[in-house]
Amino acid sequence: MSIQVEFKVSAPPFRWDEAGGIRIAQSRVTLDSLLAAYHSGSTPEEIAVQYSVLRLEDIYSAIAYYLSHRQEIDSYLEQRQRKSQQQRSEFSQQYNLADLRQRLLDRD
Repeated sequence: MSIQVEFKVSAPPFRWDEAGGIRIAQSRVTLDSLLAAYHSGSTPEEIAVQYSVLRLEDIYSAIAYYLSHRQEIDSYLEQRQRKSQQQRSEFSQQYNLADLRQRLLDRD
């Protein structure tokens, strides 16, 4: 006699936001933030405390997906980092942030 158990396969709890980022479940927490905490040594339980809007099973699922698809996710993270640096640079040039501190001090 054999016992058969059926397992339901579920997708990671990811959704794309309007800016092209990946969010965890229905929260505003980005995959970037979750993985930054994970890479800094936080356990899934510590991440759940840090981001109390996330369910522990969603955190484990996101990390498991990352570990299974490391190359694709690392590529996504690198693209996000490059885009962020480019936007910071453009913003800094557009608003002349280099001398912002001095301009604020001169106002006094």
